[in-house]
Amino acid sequence: MLRNTIRQLGRKVQASRDRWFARPFAHVFIDPRLWSPQRRSITSAFGIGLAICFIPLPVHIPLAFMLAMLLRLNVPTLIGTVFIVNPFTVVPIYYLAYLTGRFALGQAPGSFRFELTWDWLQHGLGPVWKPFLLGCLICGVVFGLVGWLVLDRVWRSRVLEKYRTRGSRSNP
Repeated sequence: MLRNTIRQLGRKVQASRDRWFARPFAHVFIDPRLWSPQRRSITSAFGIGLAICFIPLPVHIPLAFMLAMLLRLNVPTLIGTVFIVNPFTVVPIYYLAYLTGRFALGQAPGSFRFELTWDWLQHGLGPVWKPFLLGCLICGVVFGLVGWLVLDRVWRSRVLEKYRTRGSRSNP
């Protein structure tokens, strides 16, 4: 089902590339690897999308498009994976990154008090950034590799299962 949806989206993009608003980007949309449902393209896009989710700046979508074009990855999968970080999930995801960074730096859990003042931004935010950024880096690498590996293994096992089922049906 997901494969058919991705395939239909690829056809729509190919059909709409000749419209006036898409002409400047038509050379980008020509490459079929950006829209085809191939295992390597989709699993790599999923892993890179998970890694991009942990970048704490609002550059997820432009970075995803650039990496998709440079690495020839599946665009719908990469953009869809980037949307894992949304207004509902951003706090738990970045808090996990912060805790991971604290653990990696060996810092003991401390009290955290937020105040919306200039003094707090200058002095209270400083100790939080080092573990947060380190945690974002660690979580991005780990979740990206694990996501790619798990999706690749699941995809391979499903293909093998379909192959075995097809072979047993043809042999009476």
